[in-house]
Amino acid sequence: MLDLFSIFSKGGIVLWCFQSTSEIFTPSVNALIRSVILQERTGNNSFNHNALTLQYKLDNEFELVFVVAYQRILQLSYVDKFLNDVHLEFRDKYKNDLQGGGGSIFVDYDFKSSFDKILKGCEVWAKSQAKIPKQMRTFEDSQKSKKTVASMIERKGEEKSTKKSVKIVENKNMTNGKVEESPEIEDDVIAANRAKLAQKLASKGVKKDVKKSPKSPKNEDRVKQPRVWALGGGARDLPTLDFSTDKPEDADVTADTQLIGKMTGAIRDLEVESDESSSEEEETTDAQPSPKKSGGMFSIFKGLVGSKALTEESMRPALDKMRDHLIGKNVAADIANKLCDSVAAKLEGKVLGTFDSVAKTVKATLHEALVQLLSPKRRVDILRDCLHAQQAQRPYVMAFCGVNGVGKSTNLAKICFWLIENDMSVLIAACDTFRAGAVEQLRTHTRHLNALHPESRHNGRKMVHLYEKGYGKDAAGIAMEAIRYAAESRIDVVLVDTAGRMQDNEPLMRALAKLIKVNEPDMVLFVGEALVGNEAVDQLVKFNQALADHSSSTNPHMIDGIVLTKFDTIDDKVGAAISMTYITGQPIVFVGTGQTYTDLKALNANAVVHALMK
Repeated sequence: MLDLFSIFSKGGIVLWCFQSTSEIFTPSVNALIRSVILQERTGNNSFNHNALTLQYKLDNEFELVFVVAYQRILQLSYVDKFLNDVHLEFRDKYKNDLQGGGGSIFVDYDFKSSFDKILKGCEVWAKSQAKIPKQMRTFEDSQKSKKTVASMIERKGEEKSTKKSVKIVENKNMTNGKVEESPEIEDDVIAANRAKLAQKLASKGVKKDVKKSPKSPKNEDRVKQPRVWALGGGARDLPTLDFSTDKPEDADVTADTQLIGKMTGAIRDLEVESDESSSEEEETTDAQPSPKKSGGMFSIFKGLVGSKALTEESMRPALDKMRDHLIGKNVAADIANKLCDSVAAKLEGKVLGTFDSVAKTVKATLHEALVQLLSPKRRVDILRDCLHAQQAQRPYVMAFCGVNGVGKSTNLAKICFWLIENDMSVLIAACDTFRAGAVEQLRTHTRHLNALHPESRHNGRKMVHLYEKGYGKDAAGIAMEAIRYAAESRIDVVLVDTAGRMQDNEPLMRALAKLIKVNEPDMVLFVGEALVGNEAVDQLVKFNQALADHSSSTNPHMIDGIVLTKFDTIDDKVGAAISMTYITGQPIVFVGTGQTYTDLKALNANAVVHALMK
């Protein structure tokens, strides 16, 4: 029934392994290590890869990982019990050999007989449990049994008395020290309210009569007159106010020369604010706690030191406080729960030293997990990739997608400015053929960018081109023609601007999947706001799912990176970066921090975690 059971250390040493078939399961275990253990996603003890389900258990005291793998189609009810039993048996049997942490390759771990015995016992236990009929929960065990009829009536009565006490305060009689309300007084209040309503209606009738009096102006005299536009001495020059006609491409645009040269080279990281007070507080010992930290997130652990092993029960108050803190910093609730579970799994069973503070241990573990989560799993160097594509005599293609109003076109222009600052010619493909003004917006950006970098600065080469076909056309076809035109014109980079779409709009999501499938861009960037919380999870999950479902390819091209916009409007509520990275596992490539072309940064994981933890 089981295909694989492996026991290995966190350092990568395999201590013992069992395989029921000759099939190689190394890719599945490596995927578990790469995608779950190294990425701090150990809150859930199950992981699916290809046709296998892998369940694992961590031993933080000896730094071991226990992994069992079986076919996903199977429903094995004894796996959790089996993992726990093997874990306890292996610890007890080789406790002396594991004292150093991580085990040793020179020890003969003869565990086959114990493994078979435990497996057989768990299979027998599962069969016995299957024969036991499922019993319904008794009424005494349910929550409903705790609610009596008397309590329900009393609760309703309390609500009524509260409402009456607010409405009629002076109309109450005191009898034997208790407040009683008479039905006569209630009738008097109703009658008074009716009188007030009748008086209000009568006053409205009087106002209507006043409007109809002969003194009021007649309706025919109140005809709306055409507006007179006072321009230069009162002349009505309406054609001057008509901005619908497009300006020519060679119209003079005033260029802000101060921006030129600021984006040369790689994108600058977000700056980390120096906080000397926080560093001093961290250095304060538990024996003399700083008063500034008394109300902090981890203050409930102050003074708890010793060599006792951490348990989930002992960490639960801190984990709940941690979860509330993360949600307050705009981390999605589901992601906050998973992060707390991951920290608990990483620390459970870990033995602290005599002078190790629980507060510092938990905080350091969370900080390490968040930094590891935000650090990209692969190299992201767009300039280098553009040079490789240039050597292959083809354009480097980036497609931008996202929901409505997040700033796709604006940040596309910022990235375009960064590319031309590094001597890359760019073609902008106007594939947003739905939103009114989308093409005109890109046309305006093209004029401004060409004014900042005119042809005279680049040996007569025009740096920014716009490929447009108007509105109502097929976006996938326009992108294909733009890429072909860029290849023929030897343009270095193609930036594909797509229409904003909600993640639940199936026709538009199908059109986006078609555009990506047909044109196969080098990078698909999801543009999302830093303002969103739980919505970011829904957006990214459904965008990725739509790209996978509506693509006929066996290996569909999904989101490769994230552009986080409006980062300058959120202060320290930077949780959206955590939520988006946790969902996709893809890096945040660009961060929009302002309104100008130079307000584009690269994500600094330490800066984000620093803002998140303070």
